[in-house]
Amino acid sequence: MEHLLNQAVQKIEISGIRKFFNLVSNTEDMISLTIGQPDFPTPDYVKTAGISAIENNYTSYTHNAGFIELREAASQYIKKHYHLDYKLDEIIVTSGASQALDVTLRTILAPNTEVILPSPVYPGYEPLIKLCGAKPVFVDTTMNQFKLTASLIKQAITANTRCIILPYPSNPTGVSLSKHELQEIADLIKGKEIFVIADEIYSALTYENEHVSIASYLKDQTIVINGLSKSHSMTGWRIGFTFAPRNITKHMLKVHQYNVSCASSISQKAAIAALSGGETESREMLNIYKERRDFVFQRLQEMELETVKPDGAFYFFVKIPSFITENSFDFALNLAKKAKVAVVPGSAFSGGEDGYFRISFACSLENLEEGLHRIDSYLTKVRLEEIG
Repeated sequence: MEHLLNQAVQKIEISGIRKFFNLVSNTEDMISLTIGQPDFPTPDYVKTAGISAIENNYTSYTHNAGFIELREAASQYIKKHYHLDYKLDEIIVTSGASQALDVTLRTILAPNTEVILPSPVYPGYEPLIKLCGAKPVFVDTTMNQFKLTASLIKQAITANTRCIILPYPSNPTGVSLSKHELQEIADLIKGKEIFVIADEIYSALTYENEHVSIASYLKDQTIVINGLSKSHSMTGWRIGFTFAPRNITKHMLKVHQYNVSCASSISQKAAIAALSGGETESREMLNIYKERRDFVFQRLQEMELETVKPDGAFYFFVKIPSFITENSFDFALNLAKKAKVAVVPGSAFSGGEDGYFRISFACSLENLEEGLHRIDSYLTKVRLEEIG
């Protein structure tokens, strides 16, 4: 019966990130620098709110778009932090940012339309685009500090372009776009029949500069995706958000309604606490991530490995040195087998940037120290073997 299944689904591959993680996860003494999962527990005040929701029987359906109190909290949060103004009927609470992306793409895409994305990029976009019968158009950013800027977008726009995805801060590179770069993109497409999806799930994790959203310059054409997974270490609670003009949101809500009805009522109550409570825990997490980032960058420089210093998220996208002749998957596999340290091969990210590997610093400083030591030792050994 398998041949009767949706051909688009059959052609989709399991995420290369998860595929590699599963391949090495059960190896004894493995240092894993793979998954983008915060290694902090959800803050206690958030967990308490979730427990209270269960005890007080908040266990039934909510409004399709989410509790009014949560949408109010989300509206206030992004206004305070990112200077964006969205009303309650312009916000949908989703089951994580991934479902927010699915709802958004299914609302705006039609068969044979095109979506412009940077390459490399998080691999979750491509399958969703293809399931809509649309075409991903990858733009190589490796020679542009991993930034999808207006000059690159201009070259990729066609009569079929329906959407541009701006996933900044970026997974896998950690880079962001400046105010000037965002303004140039807004100027390029303003008034054109092109949407922007601003995936800002890492917006709370920026180290030097405040996060800026392109919605500040192009609100009528922009759909902002955000959530609590990274900012509040709430990956398993599955709470995301869409922010878009009401004439777009009303149609997205229909897709969302038939997809999941509503996000978990219990998680929504916890999310209200997360957005309304103090920010001490979030600031502490951010400071620790920054300390780790600075340490990893210093070690990579000492190892003479080429990378761009991330100004957000918790990843480094590192160029594989020239004396390594194998592809990124085989390099990562040998690194795992021979050095007992796991990274994600660049081939796991859509666009086919194969000469790189990703390091996640969402793990302890102790593991980062040991993991980077093992990478250094392995590369030194390979280099000596090449010379010998």
